[in-house]
Amino acid sequence: MDLEEQLKRAKAGDQEALVQLVMAKKEEFYRLAYVYMGNKEDALDAMEDMIVLLFENIRRLKNEASFYSWSKTILVNCCHKMLRKQKKVIAMEKVPEGSYQDVFSEKEEQISLKKHWAKLSEGQREVLKLRFYLDLDYESIAQILNIPLGTVKSRIHTGLRLLQRSIGGEWVEQI
Repeated sequence: MDLEEQLKRAKAGDQEALVQLVMAKKEEFYRLAYVYMGNKEDALDAMEDMIVLLFENIRRLKNEASFYSWSKTILVNCCHKMLRKQKKVIAMEKVPEGSYQDVFSEKEEQISLKKHWAKLSEGQREVLKLRFYLDLDYESIAQILNIPLGTVKSRIHTGLRLLQRSIGGEWVEQI
């Protein structure tokens, strides 16, 4: 069954058609959610929330050809919402004694990288993750985040420059 027919069925309230549309690109959705959430369970939860929102709002979709970029935008918004809810601090008393030492010793490089990433704005981190973790092109990033193409290019350029300086390398202008 083609995309157009499945979208018509989904807009008519057919849940199975909508699930088939999502399952056709499940790896792309999962990788996108994983980049934001950082673990399997939260990524799958975000995808679940996305499917519910897609089902509730599919009738509003005007351009059927943009279904996948529209659904990815919804997924990104679900991830942002979950991340806002998860911003909690765990008291050190609740961490089992000695366990944090093992974690820190195993994750030294990750901690160092996080230190450099922390110097970037949220927007810069977001576009860099989409560009380099998922290998998305600039136009796709602009569509998913619903921002202008120039903003994507600027955030990537500035983010890379800041990372380069933070790590201690020299910036080489690309011509």
